[in-house]
Amino acid sequence: MGQITVTKAPIEGLYIIEPAVHGDERGYFMETYNQRDMSEAGLDMVFVQDNQSMSKKGVLRGLHYQKEFPQGKLVRAIKGRVFDVAVDLRAGSATYGKWFGVELSEENKKQFYISPGFAHGFLVLSDTAEFCYKVTDFYHPGDEGGLRWNDPEIGIKWPETDIAAEELSDGTKLNINDRDRNFPGLSEAFKFEG
Repeated sequence: MGQITVTKAPIEGLYIIEPAVHGDERGYFMETYNQRDMSEAGLDMVFVQDNQSMSKKGVLRGLHYQKEFPQGKLVRAIKGRVFDVAVDLRAGSATYGKWFGVELSEENKKQFYISPGFAHGFLVLSDTAEFCYKVTDFYHPGDEGGLRWNDPEIGIKWPETDIAAEELSDGTKLNINDRDRNFPGLSEAFKFEG
């Protein structure tokens, strides 16, 4: 395996992937996805859709999942900086209800693979961020579920954020849409079986 380094996160099913970046005074080159390298690392998922979004500073998206058609996601920030979070919703898991987060940025070029069975979301820490992700199942309208971003039972430590005031440390108010703001907490959330 020559083009990526894969690190298992403390929660089974989550992986941080760092591509080899080849740079010189002209710029850089990297492979953002190589099926052979992923397979050699034990990650044999098949991706069916690529998505991209742009968000402004303070936007918090999530925490999202699909119930009947759960998606694995390979996510990265191609511009700006985000804090990306996954919460384990697998009922039989030893880490059920636990969260893990990683900063993804255009500078560190890290990617984060989130297996099916997790809720996922991110917070934009830079002025803007462009976020790309590959998914293992198609988007199914009506199959969406969500988990409240600030549920004290989970206790996500969003960096640079005053959770009670719902603002970043520089005073930028968090921008959370009504749907995401009204998601249930862990005790009422959907659980993935198996």
